[in-house]
Amino acid sequence: MIEVSGLVKAFGLLPVLRKLDLHVSRGAFLALLGPNGSGKTTLMRILAALSKPTAGHVSIGGWTLPGEAEAVRAQLGVVAHLPLLYDDLTAAENLAFYGQLYGLPRRDREARITAVLERVGLAARANDLVRTFSRGMQQRLAIARAIQHEPHVLLFDEPYTGLDQDAAAMLDTLLRDVARDGHTIIMTTHDLSRALALSTEVAILSRGKIGYHGPSADLSPQAFPALYAEVTSAASVR
Repeated sequence: MIEVSGLVKAFGLLPVLRKLDLHVSRGAFLALLGPNGSGKTTLMRILAALSKPTAGHVSIGGWTLPGEAEAVRAQLGVVAHLPLLYDDLTAAENLAFYGQLYGLPRRDREARITAVLERVGLAARANDLVRTFSRGMQQRLAIARAIQHEPHVLLFDEPYTGLDQDAAAMLDTLLRDVARDGHTIIMTTHDLSRALALSTEVAILSRGKIGYHGPSADLSPQAFPALYAEVTSAASVR
């Protein structure tokens, strides 16, 4: 579903991604980890068609970036640590606005809004202003926004930022539920244990390259921190 080869991204003379290769199969849940400055957000922005690569090949669902960015965006749902919602609109009004942007037919829009609000546990708050929502509720609504057009690929960039333990546990449940639908998911996080528990694959990004990529089932919670430390520290001394 996602093919990245020889990806380079530089800002002026500063290279951030260095001939990065990454292949994610349809229906996989990839946890993307790495220290600050490793290039995670830059990679996610390129996959979200928000930034253009300097060199290399990127395709999502058979469509190539940046030339076919419009077609790629139609397949994507994106959730970041900022929910990208309008505080002075209700939950339903936010979804109606984004539904129009996604090109959902008017006849389907209301039913989809009801369905996704029920799915994220916010049906009872459909007509409440978003500024009255907790951080966790806003993040659940952001996921409703991202899935309402039934995208093939979901990108979650640090979705747990600012959540308390209860909200994070609820988000765990929601992500597992979304993953069971067969979406292809990439999630960046600094939480090694959560990454291992939720994902089907993990990749460690360090100094602009993938230093490790493999099935989550091959790693134990005890061994994974040591592997992460080895990959990231080895890259830091090159």
